[in-house]
Amino acid sequence: MRNFFLVILACIGFALAAPDSLVVEAAGVRSATGIWWPASAKKPSKAKVSAKAVKANVVVWFHGGMTSSNCEKGYVAGRDLSELFNGLIVVSVSACRENHWVTENMVQVVDAALDSVATRRKADVNDVSLVGVSDGGLGTIVYSLYGKRNVKNRLLVSSFGEFLGASSEVAAAPRLHTGRWRFLQGGADRLYPITKTRPWIESFCANVGTDCEIRYDSAGEHDWQYWRSNRLQWIADAILVTTP
Repeated sequence: MRNFFLVILACIGFALAAPDSLVVEAAGVRSATGIWWPASAKKPSKAKVSAKAVKANVVVWFHGGMTSSNCEKGYVAGRDLSELFNGLIVVSVSACRENHWVTENMVQVVDAALDSVATRRKADVNDVSLVGVSDGGLGTIVYSLYGKRNVKNRLLVSSFGEFLGASSEVAAAPRLHTGRWRFLQGGADRLYPITKTRPWIESFCANVGTDCEIRYDSAGEHDWQYWRSNRLQWIADAILVTTP
């Protein structure tokens, strides 16, 4: 892919904005983007970059509601993960309307945002981890297929991969055969019932040929808030960090 991008620092001051609130442009799409830095390295300046920022793991957050009309979710969507695990750099771009996660344009937007992180911390971003909630899980799969960074860990929460096709066909893609896959699915998920999601995930894990696991909670709900409140250790295990 050819990746033409522009990163514009937006000087906006609403209360819930990320420490860095950017508008990232790639492939003709402008996306509201939040970047949360490690607790001791908020907003590294061009003159001096904290060693913690340089060494911190980078996690991309793919929010749910990828076709909604709210085109500024990225400004706030990654905040919760950053507060739970404040040693990370969390990057959250916004998908909306026709520019959803299952498009080439949005893959380029994610990479443009990661290029911005690399520029700010003066260190390449070669490896990333991905977290996707609801249809954000599709973003983790599509970025793994077409993004330019190596993916170490993937956490898909309340996801439904069958939207992308049969599990064996999706799992056959060579770029999905590296890194780790963790799926959290709940028995109380009304949007994506476990009877439909679990067979796809189990088949995917059986065929993908790398470290892949589903963790099932019979009381688990669709929303992220359930999982962060009740299964924080599972989340930590998936992205290789420890709970506070």
